[in-house]
Amino acid sequence: MSSAFAGIEMGKRALAAHTEAMQTTGHNLSNAGTEGYSRQRVELTASPPLDDPGLNRAMVPGQLGQGVMTQSVNRVHDDLLEMRINSTGSGEGYWTARDQYILQLEKIQNEPAETSVRSRMDKFWEGWQDLANHPDEMGSRVAVLERGQTLMDAIHFKNKNLTDVAVQLNDDVSGTVTEINGYLKNISALNLQIQKAKGIGDNPNDLLDQRDLLTNKLSQLLPITVENKRDPDEFLIHMNGVHLVQGKLASPLEITGDPNNEGYWKVIRPDTKESANVTGGKLGSLLELRDVDTRKEIQSLDLMTVHFSDLVNEVHSAGFGINGDTGKNFFTQYHAVLNADGSYDKNGDGVLDSTYVFRISGKNSLDSQQQIGLAGTMTLPGKTGNISLPYNAADTVHDVIARINNSGAEVSARLDREGKLQLKALPSQDAANPPFVLRHVEDSGQFLVGYAGILAGKGPAGAYDWNAPQAVSALAGGGSQFALAPLAHPSAWVGINEELKADPSKLAAGLGTNGRPAEVGDGSGALAIASLRGSQVMVGESKTFDDYFAHSVANIGLKGEAAKISLETQSKVMKDLKSMRDSISGVNIDEEMSNLLKFQHGYNAAARFITNWNDMLDTIINRMGV
Repeated sequence: MSSAFAGIEMGKRALAAHTEAMQTTGHNLSNAGTEGYSRQRVELTASPPLDDPGLNRAMVPGQLGQGVMTQSVNRVHDDLLEMRINSTGSGEGYWTARDQYILQLEKIQNEPAETSVRSRMDKFWEGWQDLANHPDEMGSRVAVLERGQTLMDAIHFKNKNLTDVAVQLNDDVSGTVTEINGYLKNISALNLQIQKAKGIGDNPNDLLDQRDLLTNKLSQLLPITVENKRDPDEFLIHMNGVHLVQGKLASPLEITGDPNNEGYWKVIRPDTKESANVTGGKLGSLLELRDVDTRKEIQSLDLMTVHFSDLVNEVHSAGFGINGDTGKNFFTQYHAVLNADGSYDKNGDGVLDSTYVFRISGKNSLDSQQQIGLAGTMTLPGKTGNISLPYNAADTVHDVIARINNSGAEVSARLDREGKLQLKALPSQDAANPPFVLRHVEDSGQFLVGYAGILAGKGPAGAYDWNAPQAVSALAGGGSQFALAPLAHPSAWVGINEELKADPSKLAAGLGTNGRPAEVGDGSGALAIASLRGSQVMVGESKTFDDYFAHSVANIGLKGEAAKISLETQSKVMKDLKSMRDSISGVNIDEEMSNLLKFQHGYNAAARFITNWNDMLDTIINRMGV
C-alpha cells in the first residue's frame, strides 16, 4: 500500500508546479512590451504513477497517481515564420535606405528656379544673344562674363552637394559594417551560451529570443540566410555563400579604401579577402546608392560641364576679340595628363603605358545626309567591353552617327560646325576606368579612315587603343585632331578664363571671314555660341542641353517614386508578418491574467489539500492510541 505521507509529497509537487506556472506568467506580463520577446508556457504533466509494470507492485486496484510536475518551460514560436521575416527584412532595409537618400538627390535636382543651373544657363545663352546683337558694346561682354561666372558657381555648388551625399553614404557604409560586425559577435556569443544551457538540459528561451531579435536586425542590414538545425553548433548565418556565423564562430566583414573608387570604402569578404557581393539590405542599398546612383548623378553633371565648356571653347577659340586676339578659350581647361600627346603612367611604375585623350576629330568635312557608299564594322568601347557597330553603303552619315549614339558605347559622335566628325569619351560605368578617356577606336572598313579622316589605317593594326603610349600616332590628322582628357570632376573646377575677366575686350564676338579678324560689329561668334542652346550637341544620351536637364529631373523623380512605392509595399508585408508573429508569440495580457487566476486557484487548492492531509496525519499520530 502507499505511504501515509504520499499526500504531502503530492501536494508539494502541486505547489511547486503552480508556483513555477505563476512565475512564468509573471515573466510574460513583465515582458509584454519587450522587443523580440516570445511568450512562454509551462508544460504541466502527470507525475509517473507509483507502480510501473515490471516492478514488484503492491496489490492495489490500479496505478496510483502521484500528482503533477513541470515537464518543461517552452516559448511559443514559429521558426518558419521567423525565416520569412528574416528574408523580408533585407528588402525593407534596402528600400528604407534608398528612399531616404534618393529624397536627398531629388532635393538637389529640384533647385530653386532662380538659382538653378538650368535658369543660369538660360541667362548665359541670353547674354551671348545680346552680345550678338550688340557686339561693339563692352557692357554686353561684361554681362556674358558675369553670367558665365554665376553659372559656374551654380555648377560647383551642385557638384559639392552631390559629393556631400556620396561622402555621407560612404560614412554610413562604415557605420553599417561596424553595426553588422557587432551583431555577428553578439549572435556567436549567444550561441555559446545557448549551447551550454542546452548541454545541461535547459530551455534557454530568453537567450533564443535575444538571438532571434539580433538576427532580425541583422537581416535589415544584409541579405542573409539562416539555417537553424536545432544544434547550437549548426546555427548558420551566411550571405550569398559567405559564412558569417557558424555556432560560436563569427566571421566579421572588413572594409578598405578602394583606389579605383575615389578612395571610398570597399567591403571585403572575411574568407577570400575579395570584394563582397552585397545585393540587398541596408548595406547593399548604401553601396548601390553611392557607387551607382550618386556616382551617376555626379558623372552626368561632369558630362554636361565638360561638353558644354568644350563646345563653347571650340567656337570662342576660333573667334576674335575687339583687339583682334584669337585662339583663347572662354572656360579654363585642366588636363589629367602633362604630356602633349596624352601619354600617361597608369600603373605608377615610372613607365608611360597608356594614352588619355578625350576627343578626336576627323580631317574631312562631311554631309550628314550623304550616303557613305561604304561597308564595314566599327569597334568602340562599351560598358562591359568593346562593341561592334556595322555600317553599309546605303547608310547616311547621320545614320552612322545615330547608330553610335544609340549603341550604348561610351562614346558620343557629332559633326562640328565645319562638318567634321567628332568622337568624344563619356564617363565610364566601370569605376576602374578613368572618366572621359577614349579607350578604343577601330574600323574594319574606310568610314573612320579615309572617309572621315580619323584613323590612319583600318583593322586592328590601324586601331587607336589607350593601353599604349603615343597612341595618337594611329590618328590620321595632326596635333589639333585630338584633345587631352580633363582632370577628374570638371563640374568642381571649370571656371572662366582669368585673362578674359581681366580684359573683357578679348572676349570673342565675331568669327571673321577668310581668316581675317572680325570687324567690330561682327557678332557671328556670339550667335554661334548662343545657337548651341538648341543644337543637337549629344550630351551623352541627351541630344540637347534642354534634353539633359529634362532627363536629369525625370530620371531622379522616377527613382524616387519607385523607392517610395517599393518601401510602402515592403513595409506592409513586414507589418503583416510581424502581426502574425505577435498573434502567435506575443503576450496577450488578458490571456495571461486568466492563466494567473487559474494557476492561483490551483495553488490554493494544493495548499488546502496539504492542510487536509496534515489534519489526517495529526489524527493518526496524535489522537489514535490506547
